[in-house]
Amino acid sequence: MKVPFLDLGAAYWELKPEIDEAVQRVLESGWYILGPEVEAFETEWAAYCEAEHAVGLANGLDALTLALRALDVGPGDEVIVPSNTYIATWLAITEVGATPVPVEPDPATYNIDPARIEAAVTPRTRALLPVHLYGQPTDLDPILEIARRHDLRVVEDGAQAHGARYKGRRIGTHGDIVCWSFYPGKNLGALGDAGAITTNNTALAQRVAMLRNYGSRKKYINEERGMNSRLDPIQAAVLRVKLAYLDIWTERRRTIAAHYGEKLRGTGLILPHVPNWADPVWHLYVIRHAERDALHTKLSEQGVGTLIHYPIPPHMQAAYSELGYDHDAFPLARDMAGEVLSLPIGPHLAAAQLDVVCDALK
Repeated sequence: MKVPFLDLGAAYWELKPEIDEAVQRVLESGWYILGPEVEAFETEWAAYCEAEHAVGLANGLDALTLALRALDVGPGDEVIVPSNTYIATWLAITEVGATPVPVEPDPATYNIDPARIEAAVTPRTRALLPVHLYGQPTDLDPILEIARRHDLRVVEDGAQAHGARYKGRRIGTHGDIVCWSFYPGKNLGALGDAGAITTNNTALAQRVAMLRNYGSRKKYINEERGMNSRLDPIQAAVLRVKLAYLDIWTERRRTIAAHYGEKLRGTGLILPHVPNWADPVWHLYVIRHAERDALHTKLSEQGVGTLIHYPIPPHMQAAYSELGYDHDAFPLARDMAGEVLSLPIGPHLAAAQLDVVCDALK
């Protein structure tokens, strides 16, 4: 039996009548930029995230970039960011002209280690940018406390954490602004690129909404040098359909994660650790093994699809060579990149497929 890492088409086939109807509704509306479909999704996504405002954007990277711009982060500023993350988190920082300052992760959770942040704060630090990696919330309270003491802003990267809870409260408003991606492979995924921000700060929401639309609130009147980063109404309509099923799909992921935890105990694999204050949504189920590459190859030979998130840390990428970091500058991120392996955990993974994965790993 072949087991794909993720079956994106399965979500469409499960919801085909509703998705088709939603797309047709937009096509017949004659409204193809922003408009009522986007506004409806923004209202529904804000409510889901327990936030006062949501602003739909073209993708997750734009969400991060515009969040930083809305907070006036720019040239000369530093932003503290995880050393262990997807490169988009860093790209947003350099896009606004600021400098990423990497901080190593907690070895147990793979999220940024709050105990290491204080030492990285300098007079140039303007913001903290924690990532809820793999769908597991980072430890926010100490991060927010550091931000308060040093008068820093907090931008959360929630791209993998749709619906996750930190100490019982949904990710969406803990920091100043939370950034979301609805890339097709996310827990809440569009049929193409899409993104958003959520916040309880009305002024921030209004500024992001202006910046996404050429810096304009009123047509042909441009208050700032904005950009074109508007959530497409067709994608908004699809996301509205899928949002109604997000919690159901999350429970499927949790069931799969629990099965992995039970069946893979004692195999020698390092399994995910979940703190008692975290309620993850299992965007990824990431194991660690010293012989990761051999394991990855062996599983592939047995028809089991796995992926590596992420094989090269940002500080080791050619894109950031000018920062001058040695490959060993952040050894935890380096070692994780050589050992982590993501197992299939999509909500449409069948029980028989799950057993195949577990048997192959054993």
